[in-house]
Amino acid sequence: MQSSAPILSLSIWLPIVSGLVVFATGGDRNAQLARLLALLGSLAAFAVTLPLMLDFNTATAQFQFVERFDWIERFHIQYFLGVDGISVLFIPLTAFITVLVVVAGWEVIETRVAQYMGSFLILSGLLIGVFCALDGALFYVFFEATLIPMFIIIGVWGGKNRVYAAFKFFLYTLLGSLLTLVAIIYLYLKSGGSFDITAWHSLPLPLAAQKLLFLAFFTAFAVKVPMWPVHTWLPDAHVQAPTGGSVVLAAIMLKLGAYGFLRFSLPIVPDGSRELAWLMIALSLIAVVYIGLVALVQQDMKKLVAYSSIAHMGFVTLGFFMFNEGQLIGMAVEGGIIQMLSHGFISGAMFLCIGVLYDRMHTRDIADYGGVVNTMPKFAAFAVLFAMANSGMPATSGFVGEFLVILGAVKFNFWVAFAASTTLIFGAAYSLWMVKRVIFGAVANAHVAKLNDINRREFSVLALLAAAVIYMGVNPKPFTDIMHASVAQLVKHVAKSKI
Repeated sequence: MQSSAPILSLSIWLPIVSGLVVFATGGDRNAQLARLLALLGSLAAFAVTLPLMLDFNTATAQFQFVERFDWIERFHIQYFLGVDGISVLFIPLTAFITVLVVVAGWEVIETRVAQYMGSFLILSGLLIGVFCALDGALFYVFFEATLIPMFIIIGVWGGKNRVYAAFKFFLYTLLGSLLTLVAIIYLYLKSGGSFDITAWHSLPLPLAAQKLLFLAFFTAFAVKVPMWPVHTWLPDAHVQAPTGGSVVLAAIMLKLGAYGFLRFSLPIVPDGSRELAWLMIALSLIAVVYIGLVALVQQDMKKLVAYSSIAHMGFVTLGFFMFNEGQLIGMAVEGGIIQMLSHGFISGAMFLCIGVLYDRMHTRDIADYGGVVNTMPKFAAFAVLFAMANSGMPATSGFVGEFLVILGAVKFNFWVAFAASTTLIFGAAYSLWMVKRVIFGAVANAHVAKLNDINRREFSVLALLAAAVIYMGVNPKPFTDIMHASVAQLVKHVAKSKI
């Protein structure tokens, strides 16, 4: 489907240009102007993504809103954009989260305001570019470029060990991507000089080459998810990042790795994916069970939610790689995508809640809190809701994806389903344990007794996320309808052996 308007280009470049305009406001003397321009830019960027959902044709698996023209003709690199049911929902999600991050940092960020707001706007455009790109070289450019603004965000506005965390984040993800670049170049040569990702789907690759390509893609995407055992950068990055950085990191950036498996690994090397599915399932179950137990013993709220994110993303990758008689289980794949979207709302909300407390008390240690409900009842209501959603409570978005993945796992193997279902127990354990110690009980100390409840700005941000979590939990059909045709096409494609 050819778009009559460059909606995808607008979705990418409007926030990037807005970010540059915000940068141009200069120093902190114009901080309020920078905030206003950032808010207007993020709202406009979100508005232009809405037609992607409203005008999306759910009956077809074809790429829609396509834009295509030559970029670097000598190497046949194209500016090739398009979305299908697998990618389209992540674009408005990214733009929506960016609006919330700008609003959340309105009063909190007092130094280098223009640079802070501008970095998030530019990051938003680059992230959307990853979800739109259908040219391998263009995808790689966007994929790697997202590291730069996030590196700056952590390194400039982070905690006392921010430089260490920023470099660890940057080096892990950059080094993990190098083999993926080799794989992209190999596919370019193998296809006769094309970076067209859709053309790579039909390449007749031998099984040995498919396995090597799968492992090359794995090095980048597993680090980005992150999967065990290459997850150690994430807790450090989350703890040191400012609240907005943690929100975007958890809600959007972690999704790039899982999306890469859907866009590259499964359709391009289906036989390699089938042969190495056991590895993905094993690592995913370790993330679900072991990392869930690790989350239980955390004393820092941010670290607890960071480890929780690893466990929940393990559920996502598990859903993507369960093959029943050589065919992907469609409901599990849909469950994984729903889980990605849901985790974007829930993890973002939980980090924002932690940020609300940190802004008031300047500590994230669970032991420093207790009885917050007595002084912050509105905040406590939101915090409990998001904790329940994080543990997979029915009627919240956290339940839908997990339920579909577990259903698919039962069709695949009972014991895999049994191990995966432990996430419901561990998720409830660490989420509710944190809530019990932080929110409920008697007022723990004089600092908690002096806390002020959330203001209108904070209430608005949390209310929007709460509405999204509940709506998606009560009525997931609009989301599954959008992705169903594309997932069905992927399942059918992967089932066809190329060898």
